[in-house]
Amino acid sequence: MPLISDDYKDLNRLLHESNPNYGTSGSKSAKFVVELANTTGLRDILDYGCGKGTLGQVLNIDIKEFDPCIEGKDAPPQPADIVVCTDVLEHIEPNCLEDVLNDLQRLTKHTLLLVISTRPAMKKLADGRNAHLIIEPIDYWLPKLMLRWELDEFKSLGNCFKIVLNVKKSD
Repeated sequence: MPLISDDYKDLNRLLHESNPNYGTSGSKSAKFVVELANTTGLRDILDYGCGKGTLGQVLNIDIKEFDPCIEGKDAPPQPADIVVCTDVLEHIEPNCLEDVLNDLQRLTKHTLLLVISTRPAMKKLADGRNAHLIIEPIDYWLPKLMLRWELDEFKSLGNCFKIVLNVKKSD
């Protein structure tokens, strides 16, 4: 199963091109990424679903970027010590979510930082759908995440939540 359908990729590319504010929320998580890098001592960072790359623009460290809807950032990424995926999972097509989570698991060598919104987006796709395709509470997300990672931190941020997960240690 692909990580994104061709039709949905086209809709997102159109929204990125027509709306300068779409795909720009990465910089809002910069302090979380800096804290995580300082705590772990790791600097190999992948911004998964990077949008317009605002996280990389505000950090003083080089990061890798991946976004299937942004030309030049759409090549399959390599694993990284820290994978950052903020304001992304709620945009995933529901039938692709398990494959995206499996991809995140494959790419995460040490720690995964997620910020997931639980409310409708203020933006709409050209087909009329809300840009957030999955609007679910934490009880929907945690079981899916805990199958793949160990919970390190959970914090409610109002209409979204921040989760830090670590790779499961083998027994």
